[in-house]
Amino acid sequence: MTIGVDLGGSTIRAGIEKDGAITQLSIVSLQNKDSEQATVSQLLDLIRPYTKLPVKGIGIGVPSVVDIKNGIVYNVVNIPSWERVELRKILEEEFGLPVFINNDVNCFTLGEHRFGLAKEYSSVVGITIGTGLGSGLITNNRLYMGHNCGAGEIGMLPYLDQNLEYYVCSNFFEKKHGLTAYETHKAARKGSTRALKIWEEFGVHLGFAIKAVIYAYDPEVVILGGSIAKGYDYFKEAMHHSLDDFAFPQSVKRLKILRSQDDCIALLGAAALVHQALNQTHTANHV
Repeated sequence: MTIGVDLGGSTIRAGIEKDGAITQLSIVSLQNKDSEQATVSQLLDLIRPYTKLPVKGIGIGVPSVVDIKNGIVYNVVNIPSWERVELRKILEEEFGLPVFINNDVNCFTLGEHRFGLAKEYSSVVGITIGTGLGSGLITNNRLYMGHNCGAGEIGMLPYLDQNLEYYVCSNFFEKKHGLTAYETHKAARKGSTRALKIWEEFGVHLGFAIKAVIYAYDPEVVILGGSIAKGYDYFKEAMHHSLDDFAFPQSVKRLKILRSQDDCIALLGAAALVHQALNQTHTANHV
């Protein structure tokens, strides 16, 4: 058993991973994001009951740049007090368990590759769409993070008058159309012509992001996750249509684009960090 943790900008989720499934789950809302001490205490309190179980370690996904080697997180999205937090040191000293930390979208992608829809593929790009746009990369069956754990940040690419993230996240709905993604989804379900057109426009922008992914990484499969991906049925046609002008049509034909089906997949990916690290240590010790 391992502990998986998903630290978001407004909530923290933690659970026990056993045999590739989350068997226990706790969710709390962050109470005082302007205080590093308060949020760290809240994180510790959430994890503590699970450490009483026979677990092998703790894996955590955070929405930030991570110093993987030293377990330090920087500038966590939507938690202003977390500019530089030595998270691994804090947790290991508190619980006496090995701790492994990575970017949250990397955890999502790793979760899909190890336990989810991408188990049969060696080349995967995971894209999460919510308050931001992020992506994680699996190449040759291994998570690729880059030198600063920043590989795959396609949302920062220039696009139109902003960047891709502006047009492929909640900003698109709120700043461009004055509605939340949830409101647009609800209206589309009722047949609103305006809402359906907004989703169609969103699909075109997402399609451009996927084109960037194919040009850069040429994966076998793209997995879409995050809250906004739940509108898949309303944007999928426009998304696929926007790929029609891709320079290499055969690449598009061979690409699979899937929507994540497991709301706990990021937790499973965080837990997989533990398995991955311990397996590597075991292998090294027997070489």
